Amino acid sequence: MTSKDVNPSFRLPLGTAPMEAKLADTLPSDIGQWQYEPKWDGFRCLAFKGDGGVDLRAKSGKPLGRYFPEVVSMLRELKAREFVVDGEIVIEVDGSPSFDALQMRLHPAESRIRKLSVETPARLILFDILASAGASLMHQPLSARREALEAFVASAGRTDLELSRCTQNLATATKWLGDSGLGSTDGVIAKRLHEEYRPGERVMVKVKRLRTADCVVGGFRYLAKTPEVGSLLLGLYNDQGKLDHVGFTSTIARDDRAKLTRELEALRSAPGFTGKAPGGPSRWSTERSGQWEPVRPELVAEVRFDHVTGDRFRHGTKFLRWRPDKAPRQCGFEQILKK
Repeated sequence: MTSKDVNPSFRLPLGTAPMEAKLADTLPSDIGQWQYEPKWDGFRCLAFKGDGGVDLRAKSGKPLGRYFPEVVSMLRELKAREFVVDGEIVIEVDGSPSFDALQMRLHPAESRIRKLSVETPARLILFDILASAGASLMHQPLSARREALEAFVASAGRTDLELSRCTQNLATATKWLGDSGLGSTDGVIAKRLHEEYRPGERVMVKVKRLRTADCVVGGFRYLAKTPEVGSLLLGLYNDQGKLDHVGFTSTIARDDRAKLTRELEALRSAPGFTGKAPGGPSRWSTERSGQWEPVRPELVAEVRFDHVTGDRFRHGTKFLRWRPDKAPRQCGFEQILKK
């Protein structure tokens, strides 16, 4: 944090980093020690308000305000004159959360952003408060900050400013974890009730729900500057019987690459994907999105994934094993879209 980050009109420096979480396989279970919250699937955001106006900052520290003018306006209209809050910006489309809609906001044209802010307005879900009424709350325990946050949201009386639910009941949190990955949440966060707010430190615990799916290999990409396979392009059959590209896996063991490359090259044949294919219009497109090799859809791989957005895996998947017992045509979208 440098002097240029400090704005005297805000109670805390704009360079204040949000508190982070470390990934774990299971939720901590010490009774009376933890508060559990859903991990919302949006853009993490610290929101500052002071005499100088309103500023939104992403987890990276970059300004977000220009992309979400409706959130800035909402915070500016609140009666509270000075605060710093921690939350998640989310957008719903047709009643369902849409990460794609969030990504579309990161657009250079202000006119486009203004149009989208009306068509698909965002809301801010709050789960912590760092400063309020001219005082920093960061050294207060989470239990005290939560009380202050509940009062803050209640006094706002806005539908576009929401209080994130929380619980101290492990069974309830475990149920939330089971429901995550398909809707607006992608896991559960655990925070110690006595913990103060520690900017930039990984003191929270994050657990994601991980699921598996059997996918058809419709193509592959070579590893950069090598003749060996670097990643497998995965597909699922849609209702029309077409193979749609849904994501990739690059967790291929080094010792397996040479043999797998020979097998894939022997299967090389267009088109690979008969439905949506890599390189089509999407936010996943990159300069390399056209540099892939199609193969006959004969190989089935079981992969582990954490979250689905629309009809794709949000992140890269982890390769688990080959499924020679599974017919490619048995690999459909019901595996990843079921409720």
